[in-house]
Amino acid sequence: MSDQPQEDAPPTPTPQAAPVSAAIYRLARLHRVLAAQLLRDLELHPGQEVLLMELDGVDHRSQSDLVRTLMLDHSTVAKSLRRLEIAGFVFRRPSGTDRRSVDVSLTPRGAALLADVRAAWERLERETVRGLSAAERHAALRTLEGLEEAARNGLALPGDARPGGPDGGA
Repeated sequence: MSDQPQEDAPPTPTPQAAPVSAAIYRLARLHRVLAAQLLRDLELHPGQEVLLMELDGVDHRSQSDLVRTLMLDHSTVAKSLRRLEIAGFVFRRPSGTDRRSVDVSLTPRGAALLADVRAAWERLERETVRGLSAAERHAALRTLEGLEEAARNGLALPGDARPGGPDGGA
């Protein structure tokens, strides 16, 4: 095996070339590690708590709806739900209206866990913004919402003719 880089491999982005993206990457990694620490005692992995919160107050939500809402891959959601089901937090059953669809609901154990999940998220929020003034928190939130909107607008969807989209070239 050669130590030479492949000719057609794109260059690895550097923090100097993409400082905002690099900062988002670092923050997302740190945020996920902190979330994992806070969720460990609840027997949850990061992301599973979001599924539980999405199921709060909604009985028999379709697995496909969760995939769309969370913008995740079907296999990722299915794997997380399987783990939550094994832990006794959710139950899945075939839809009563569509044999191809699976409905998901919280179990009583999953519903009881929601207060602890919310408390973990509140602590995650406190730790994430610790040291920021109210004005700085507000400004950070507005900036993050703007970045989210820009990223959402930049998503390449099938048939997208925008530059960078699958039909628009680079």
